Amino acid sequence: FFKQKTAYEIRNCDWSSDVCSSDLWSRLFAPTLRDAPSDAEAVSHKLLLRGGFARQLHSGHYSMLPLGWRVHEKIADIVRLHMNAMGAQEFHLPAMHPARIWKQSGRWDVMGDEMFRVTDRKGAENALGVTHEEVFATLALEVSSYRDLPQQWYQIQLKFRDEPRPKSGLLRVREFYMKDAYSFDIDEAGLDRSFDAYRDAYIQIFRHLSLPAVPVEASSGAMGGSGSNEFMVPSDAGEDDVVMCPECGYAANVERATSALDDVADAPGSDAPEIFDTPGVRTIAALEDFEGGAPANRQIKTMVMVVDGDIVLALLRGDHALNEQKLNDGLAALTLRPASPDEAQTALGALPGSLGAVGVTGIRIVADHALAGRTDMTTGANVDDKHFRGVSVERDIAVDDWLDLREVTVGEKCVNCAAALEVVRCIEAGHIFKLGRMYAEAMGVSVLDDAGEKRVPIMGSYGIGIGRAMAAIIETHHDENGVVWPVAVAPFEVAIVVVSLRDEATVRAAETLYQDLRRRGVDVVLDDRDARAGVKFSDVELVGIPYRITVGPKGVEAGVAELTDRATGETVEVPIPDLVERVAATVDGERIPEGA
Repeated sequence: FFKQKTAYEIRNCDWSSDVCSSDLWSRLFAPTLRDAPSDAEAVSHKLLLRGGFARQLHSGHYSMLPLGWRVHEKIADIVRLHMNAMGAQEFHLPAMHPARIWKQSGRWDVMGDEMFRVTDRKGAENALGVTHEEVFATLALEVSSYRDLPQQWYQIQLKFRDEPRPKSGLLRVREFYMKDAYSFDIDEAGLDRSFDAYRDAYIQIFRHLSLPAVPVEASSGAMGGSGSNEFMVPSDAGEDDVVMCPECGYAANVERATSALDDVADAPGSDAPEIFDTPGVRTIAALEDFEGGAPANRQIKTMVMVVDGDIVLALLRGDHALNEQKLNDGLAALTLRPASPDEAQTALGALPGSLGAVGVTGIRIVADHALAGRTDMTTGANVDDKHFRGVSVERDIAVDDWLDLREVTVGEKCVNCAAALEVVRCIEAGHIFKLGRMYAEAMGVSVLDDAGEKRVPIMGSYGIGIGRAMAAIIETHHDENGVVWPVAVAPFEVAIVVVSLRDEATVRAAETLYQDLRRRGVDVVLDDRDARAGVKFSDVELVGIPYRITVGPKGVEAGVAELTDRATGETVEVPIPDLVERVAATVDGERIPEGA
C-alpha cells in the first residue's frame, strides 16, 4: 500500500494501476493554512491561499500549486470541450509579439501603460501579448477564398497586462491564461451567426462551470467594433456594475445601460439668458440651495474633458453623472480625461463651478439626450461667481453631438417594462465582441468572393479568463469551512479518509475502495496521512472536495463506511460493497450540470 512508485510508473499512471502516488495526500504538495494572509480581501483570494491552490510570487503574478492547477486545467478542458463542439480549431500562438504588428493595427499607442514592452538585444521593440487579434489576423493572410470562410480559431494562452493595481487574487492580475477565440466571416450576416454561436456556447460553458453568468450589453472599449456582450457573475468581489431589470430581464453594464426618465415640465423661460451673481457657488448642490438658484434637474452640468488632446464640453442634467466610457465610445476616442482647473480656465475663462456652454464657439460640445428640448435652465456663465438662468438648450447652445452620456442609477425605470432597475456588482467572466474589419484591413487580409472580387473578412473576438473563472466559482461556491467545488471542476471528486493507519483491515478496505473507484473513472485522492481524523476532515472541507468517504475500524467491522456530501454536509452510512457504484453514479451524474 505504501510502496514507492518509479518515475515512469508515476508519469504513466492509469486507472487500472494499484496506486498513483500523485493521488496520495501524503505525497501531495497541498500546503493548507489556518488563516489567510492579512492582505487577502476577496473570499476567493483567501481560500486560494488557505487551501494551498496558489501562492503569490509578486504583485499580480501567482504560482499555481498542484491542487490549483488541477482545477485550472479542468476549467480549461470544459472551455475546450465546448469550443471544439462548435467547430472551433485550437491554436497556440507566441506570447511575445513584434511591435510592428501592433503599430500596423494602430494599437501600439492605444494600449498605453497596460502593455508590457520589451526591447531585445538588437534594439527591436516587442510586447508581451495583451491579446491576440493582430497575430490571428496575420495568420488569416493565408485564407484566400470565401469558400474557406467562416473560420473559427481559438487558443488557451498566457496574456500579460500591466494592471496599475492588481488585487483580489486571481480576479485582477498581470499574468493570466485566457481562452481567446476569433471568427472570420465574409459579411455581417456571417458575423451575426458566429457571434450568436459563441454566445450560445458561452451560456453552455458557464452552466457547465456552475457559474450564474448573465449576458449583458457592454462597451467594446479599446477592442473596437460594433457591439459586445459581457458575461457577468453577481458577486460583491466584482468590479463592474450591471444594471438589471428584475421583471423583464434587461441587463447592461453601466457603460451601456439606459433607462426611461420621467418627463420634466419646463417653463418657456426668458427671451435670452439672464446673468446673475452666485458668489461662492461651486457645485450643483450649492446652486440648489442658493436663493434664486435652481433644482438639480433644472441645471446644466458642464464637464470639461480632454479628448485625444482637444478640449470637449460634455453637458448633462445637473442631477446626472457622466459615464466616461459612454463619452469615450460616443466619440471613438483613443484617450480621454477630465481637464485640469487651469485647462478649463484657459478654454472658457472661468474656474470649475462657473462653467457653461452658452455662446461657446470653437470647442466641440456634446450633450446628453436628457437635455434635448429643455428650456428655462440654469448653467455657469464662464465668469467666476456668475450663472445664467432662462437658458434654452437648442437656442443658446451649439450642440455638435447628442449622445447617451449619463450613468443609470438604482430605481430608474426600465426602458422595456418601466419596472424599477437594480444595480448589481459583478465579476466579468467572459466578453464577446463584434470587431468588424479594422484588424483585417490593418493586416491586409482579403479573400476573393463568388464574383472574383476582393473582400475584407469581418472578425469577431471572444474571451474567457480561466483563472478569473476559477476565482468566480469560489466566490459563488463556498461556506465558512472553505471552498465547495462543483464536481466538474473539483481538484478531486472524492476523498477517502483513512481514520486509522494502524488498523490493517481499515487500510485494506480504504485501498480497495480507492482502486475500485479509480477503475470506475472517479478522480479520487486517498488521505493516507498519519494525522488526526479531524485534521483530515478540515482539509477536505477547506479544499472543497465534493464527496468524502470515511473508513474507520468500527465501520469496517460493521461492513459500512460514511459518505459525506460537501455541499449539504449530509453524512450517511453506506454498505461498503455498494459504495463504489453509488459514488461513481453520483459523480457521473454531476460532471455535467443539468442544462449544460
